[in-house]
Amino acid sequence: MSEPSHQEQLDITGTGDDEEFLTSDDVLEEVDDDGDHQMDEDDSDEEGGEPSQPPADSNFEQSFSAHGNSVFTVSGHPSPSAPIAVSGGEDDLGYIWDITDGEVIVKLSGHTDSVTSASWSHDGEMVATGGMDGKVRVWKRVGTDGWRQWEFVTELTGPDEVMFLRWHPKGNVLLAGSNDGTLWLWQLPSGNTMQVFAGHSGPVQTGEFTPDGKRIVTADGDGNLIYWDPRSPTPVFKLSSSDGRFNLEGITSLGINPSSTLAVVGGMNGGIRVVSLAKGQLVGTLSGHSEGENSSIEAVTFVDVGGKSDGPGVAVTGGTDGKACIWDLATMRLRATLEHEDAITSLLTPPSPKSHTLISASADKTLKVWDARTGNLLRTLKGHSEVINSASLGLGGDVVLGASDDGLCLVWTTEKTDENGMVPV
Repeated sequence: MSEPSHQEQLDITGTGDDEEFLTSDDVLEEVDDDGDHQMDEDDSDEEGGEPSQPPADSNFEQSFSAHGNSVFTVSGHPSPSAPIAVSGGEDDLGYIWDITDGEVIVKLSGHTDSVTSASWSHDGEMVATGGMDGKVRVWKRVGTDGWRQWEFVTELTGPDEVMFLRWHPKGNVLLAGSNDGTLWLWQLPSGNTMQVFAGHSGPVQTGEFTPDGKRIVTADGDGNLIYWDPRSPTPVFKLSSSDGRFNLEGITSLGINPSSTLAVVGGMNGGIRVVSLAKGQLVGTLSGHSEGENSSIEAVTFVDVGGKSDGPGVAVTGGTDGKACIWDLATMRLRATLEHEDAITSLLTPPSPKSHTLISASADKTLKVWDARTGNLLRTLKGHSEVINSASLGLGGDVVLGASDDGLCLVWTTEKTDENGMVPV
């Protein structure tokens, strides 16, 4: 294992001040570039199978069909001016594609099993894919003119199966949760291992950086929640299912409020707990979903209904019971219940000025756009013919992306289309 340079400082807060929480001294291992070549448009092998045909009442604006088989993940680029997305699927491939015409920009190959995670760095200059093969592969943009040239950076190994990927909100640091109970933290583009966390007893199914970028919250299938300082392999605190008040029979989802003070934790039994990150204590139990066997909370997000980001916040939880419950965390009370005909799989909140809007994706093959202030349904997005596995926003929240078992990624606009029916860019 080669020693990292002690002169290189990594300021991943992006502020340039002294509030630096990781340095190159924290790097555990340096990874060599394996020499993969720059990728051209539509680089590589054969295509997947044939996707299903959309239903007659579809109202999507564009489709992407290159995967052919089930698509497990989709992510719109974080820049409001970049009309591209990344997706990954059962065909063991990722793709960067153009959301305005559905054309392939780059095929992201190299996995030997399904690609279940695909995510952009905070500035969109890099993209990572994670798979059931345990590999994490990273690409970066070439040049600054447009978004059509990308090159392979490195392959990261360590997890036995990648459960999720999260980029730091302000820096080029990547977190991965593994099926074997470990968490991996890497510095990019070097690929150096910064930390390996080993405090979980089950598959690490979900995790997030706090919005301020200073801490990490992760949870596993055995019901353990751990709060980490990225500089240390020792947990700041840990809550486990051995505490009867916290027992969720396995944790399936979590979200952290914008002020980085509270975590909302969803369980395999349909229960929801609210945890103070400052105290490391359970501070609330939310009851509104169906609870018991075969009920689980699949998604958690936060929505801005009053223009404030410094308080406890307003959380939304989505469950297999088809409900999206909106909670006021200042009072721990239910504000509204929104409903699909089947399990909710994803929840999205656009940035300001649309941050009062909520988008829910479901196994009922639709996405719905809601006004979270009133609970009113604004629009139903149709086009998928099978379960929607993943959803994302693009173009600064002007478009919604869905990925489905039908082999398609679809694009809708959150506003009405122009006179030609085109997605606004």
